[in-house]
Amino acid sequence: MLNFDAALYGFRQAKGQMKVIFNTRPVAEVMADRSFPDSLKKRIELIQEIKQFAIDSLGLNQSKNYTTFYNQHGKPILWVITASEPFALKAKKWHFPIVGTFSYKGYFEKQLADTEITELKKEGFDTQLNEVSAWSTLGYLKDPILSSMLYYSDGRLAALIIHELTHGTLFVKDNLEFNENLADFIGDYGAIRFLTYKYGKDAQQLKDYEFSKKYNDAYSRHLLNGAKKLDSLYNGFSKKLSKEQKTSLKSGLIQKIISSADTLMHGTLKPLRRKPKPNAQINNAYFVGFMTYQSKQNQFEEEFRVKYSKNFKLYLKYLKEKYSGSLVF
Repeated sequence: MLNFDAALYGFRQAKGQMKVIFNTRPVAEVMADRSFPDSLKKRIELIQEIKQFAIDSLGLNQSKNYTTFYNQHGKPILWVITASEPFALKAKKWHFPIVGTFSYKGYFEKQLADTEITELKKEGFDTQLNEVSAWSTLGYLKDPILSSMLYYSDGRLAALIIHELTHGTLFVKDNLEFNENLADFIGDYGAIRFLTYKYGKDAQQLKDYEFSKKYNDAYSRHLLNGAKKLDSLYNGFSKKLSKEQKTSLKSGLIQKIISSADTLMHGTLKPLRRKPKPNAQINNAYFVGFMTYQSKQNQFEEEFRVKYSKNFKLYLKYLKEKYSGSLVF
């Protein structure tokens, strides 16, 4: 039986989702609107190309996603909370009906997210609050094109759309790490294939995305290695250490991990999405986020390359069959 807090959260999420849905416009209507900039219409057309490519060439499920448009008017639309134990890389879990257990929690109202962050901090958790660029309703509703998507680079846009379409194709209950790692793997793989198909193997769009992916992958590996060091530190803590001493040792190691990231790829820096913002608070919740999205990338890559000889549709069929008994839909 749902408790009151869970029911209230579910109501608020449904209300936020419905607010978005009821304020969308059909893509056909937007494309016929003479006041809507032609440059942005081209971005909408690109999203339709990416979606069709994902269905035809990758075998992702057909859906009515991205057939509507929501104008954010320059404002964030969704905030996601992540929380972790202070001296263990152990994510706090939230349970939701149907879809199962998650190590993050979303809010359409920032004030509510801020309130929960405050409560989690009082309980002693490390926390992170991030804006979200897209989400998937797993095929239950029509996910709209968000206006913020129209300003992404071609590669990032392709990866994002394919990532979310993957959730609507294969989503395993109570296995968030699998779901997010798989969607990231397919998003990156699909983006490279799409850019090659649309622009050619020597295109600048492809080169830009491959550079970004190379750096982001290196940063992710660096963070995952850092997580192992933190885990060793926490497991080695003496019972005699005070909370203040533990915090000092923890902060020192985290600072060392983050600052040493500047040496990746010989210091080649660029505004990349995985690097933390200046003055961002880096704690266990930050590392838990990387573990959720990146810890299984090598597993998927090796399985796809070695066992299935890079035959993606065959690999996807295998995954669907393997997890058929625990899929959400």
